[in-house]
Amino acid sequence: MPTLTDRLSRLRRLVLRVSSTLRWLPPTVTRLTLGWVFIESGWGKLHSLPKVIAYFGELGIPTPQFQAPLAATTEFVCGVLLLVGLATRVASLPLIGTMIVAILTARRSDLNGISDLFGFIEYLYIVLCLWLGAYGAGPLSLDAVFAKRFEAAERPLPARAAAAR
Repeated sequence: MPTLTDRLSRLRRLVLRVSSTLRWLPPTVTRLTLGWVFIESGWGKLHSLPKVIAYFGELGIPTPQFQAPLAATTEFVCGVLLLVGLATRVASLPLIGTMIVAILTARRSDLNGISDLFGFIEYLYIVLCLWLGAYGAGPLSLDAVFAKRFEAAERPLPARAAAAR
């Protein structure tokens, strides 16, 4: 008769096997979700630039005529990069910066303590971008496709193929 330890060991192996099989899911869903959110946000800002410039001016952001199109373009372009999984680690950095500025300007009056920060959607975006920046886009991405090609090109030729040259 299996002991409790045996059953727990079997359960642990099952959980590890299932989670290993689904390893592709979290980075893919995160990329697709964040990419879509930032594409929509950037697209909306790009098509309402006069309003966004005025809003940035009200927030006291310096040179809103420059900063508003910059933020909108950053969100749109980096959102597209996240969506397709291209240069994901690099694309996450400007988005983190944009979200920090959003918290420090648009959300500043709502920030009374650390617990408030944890409730901001912008903070969640920062955390998810940090995760993508640290661990990458995952196996279902253009980053993974290019990584395989670069690794194949960097592999040394087998000794026989090199000798035949």
